[in-house]
Formats: sequence, C-alpha cells, structure tokens
Amino acid sequence: MLGFKALLSAIPVVIKAGNVPTIVGEAGIGKSALVAAVAQQMKAKQFTTVVSLLEKGDIAIPVPPLDQTGYVKTTQYGTLADIRFGYFHTLINIIETAEQHPGQPIIWFLDEFNRGSQAVQSELMNLVLQRSVNGLQLPKEVKLVLAENPDATMAGFSQTAYGVTTGDPAINDRTVRLVMRADTEDWLSWAKSQVAGRPRVIEPVTRFIEENPELLAPSQHDDDLYPTPRAWARVAANLKSLATLPISQQLAVRYELLRGDLGETVASIFDLFLQRTQAGLTAEEIYQADSDWPAVVTRFQQFTTDQQQTILLTCLKQEQAYPLTVDQNAHRYLTLLNQLPADGQYAVALAMADRPDLLERLANAQGPGANELYTHLVAIGVASLG
Repeated sequence: MLGFKALLSAIPVVIKAGNVPTIVGEAGIGKSALVAAVAQQMKAKQFTTVVSLLEKGDIAIPVPPLDQTGYVKTTQYGTLADIRFGYFHTLINIIETAEQHPGQPIIWFLDEFNRGSQAVQSELMNLVLQRSVNGLQLPKEVKLVLAENPDATMAGFSQTAYGVTTGDPAINDRTVRLVMRADTEDWLSWAKSQVAGRPRVIEPVTRFIEENPELLAPSQHDDDLYPTPRAWARVAANLKSLATLPISQQLAVRYELLRGDLGETVASIFDLFLQRTQAGLTAEEIYQADSDWPAVVTRFQQFTTDQQQTILLTCLKQEQAYPLTVDQNAHRYLTLLNQLPADGQYAVALAMADRPDLLERLANAQGPGANELYTHLVAIGVASLG
C-alpha cells in the first residue's frame, strides 16, 4: 500500500512507461484528489468520467446515415447503410483538446470503474486494451487512469463489502494496480497547503487529526457513517460556513452536522474537542470547587462577547454533569452571565428557555444561588417584552 505522496510519484512513472494505473482504495480516501494532483504535476488537462453513472451505449452509440454519402450501392446486394457512431460528449471534448493542443498531456480519469455494470465495463475494455472505441483511436496525448473500490477478490480485501462488479481478468492483466492507504502525514500536508492564501482545511480540524491520527480513517467504526479523509474535508467546509451564523444557532446544529459526516462515535469526540478548544474555558474549570474563582472571572472578561457567549452555551450543554440547581454552579454561572451585555444575556436566556425542564428545576430549587439565577432569567424575559 502507498500513501498520497508516494502515489504522486508512482502514477506518472506508470503513465510514462506507457501503462495504465488502477488506483484501488476505500471510498473517500482521496483518489480523486490524487489524480487531480497528478494532472497538475504533469501539466495535463484532466477529464473525469464516473463509470458507475454510465449506461451501455453511452460511450458510443450507432447513428444511421444522415445523407446519401452514408449509403453504399452494390450490384448484387442492394444498397447498404454505412453505420457510423455518435460518441460520448466527454470523448468529443478530449479529441478536440488533443487537436487544439498537440503534445499537451491529457488524463482521462475513469472513476469508480468496477462499480459500473458488466456491460459498461466491457464497452470500456477497448479503451484500456486497444485505446480505441468503435474505430475511433485515442490520441497519443491521452493517458488513462482508473480508480476502483476494493473488491473481496483482491488480496488484502477479503472482508470488503462494496457493491462492485468484478472486473475482467484482461483488465487486471493490462493495468498496474496501485493500492492507496490513508496516510495521516500526507493528508495533513495536503490539508495545510495554501489555496488563495488560506489552508485547504481549517485549523481546528487539522489540529484534531494531529492529536488523534487514528481517527482520520479508523479501521473500527460505526456501521452507518464513519470518518474518511474526504469526510473530514467536508466537516471543515461545513464548520467554516457554520461560523457565519450566530453562536446560539451554531451550537444548536453543530453536533448534527458533525454526526452526518463522521457518525455518532467520532462526532461526539470531535464536538467535545471543539468545546474544549474553542470555548477557552471549560465547564470543569468554571465549576470545580478548588478552582481560583476570581482568576476564572478575570479570564472570562478577557474574551470577546461572542466567545463569552460560546462558553456559557457550551456549559449549558454540559448541565447534566454540572447541574445549575447546585448552588455553587448556579452562582458561578450567574456571575459570568452578568459579564455579558444585555443582548448576549438574552441569547443565553433564550437557549435556556428551550429547555423547560431546566427552568422548572431552577424554579423548584431550594438553594439561594439557583433561585437568584431563576429570578434573573425571569427579569431578562420581562425586559425583552418591554
């Protein structure tokens, strides 16, 4: 198995030797990003066809004669139609590009090759074996690159359960199989590389993977959704977009967004990481009995209003572990809440109002700290109505 950087060197070697590389790897491991990087390195124009989306006849379909030049007259067999073929639009673009830029390499990436039907794979075999489709010869500039998901018949993948169509042995014999593995160092290098002056992947995600390299693409994972290098890139993009919303809305939906990409197990771990690193103060630091409380308040005052609001909303999510019906917890929470301006306090109060069980417990609590917090929340609600 090879990582991203090693394959970035190996694939051009195979292509320049006149052979066809087949990249085999799990879904989301970065095969498409790898081919794009190879094309950039070779200064090649890239075209991509997702084979799993093709139907039989999509590459080349018979076209009847369109004028009299398409008919052949014979003395004994009558008039015969000279059938031609209509070609896939991508293939036409490839031919046009080769004519317009002679000598420039062209990579035609046939992605998900073994997820296409047997009929489609058979139709593409001439591309790989003979470099031709129904009489149309591929220009010398065109280099083919295939990508496949693991097949249970492949060495090392006996437990794989992808819905693939086992390829023809002739394809295996005429291509060079390169098995790709997730490599944390390679992925972090790619994620931190600059695009338009900014890293491809935001810092909280790369920092988490640096601290938890085994979670980039864990071998043991949930049955439904689970992390892949591609999923982490989506997580980063979602978090970047999420940051444009108000803090209260961010915290309300963040975990579900993470779970939709990473599955429950890793989403929970990463969400706690974000709470710990982005809030600046943890619930443990705020509520622990032996903490230097005046120093905690001073630290809290040094954060921006948005950061302060994030800290209090994050503590609210951990209220089960640190109940606000406990006098000390309620007193400390109220002390920090009073550091916020009126609109910030109102946003936190709204989040607490979404939990009627909490308000009811505060109303029924016997301690003065919980009563004082409840009274303050009521006052915020009354003020908002005025």
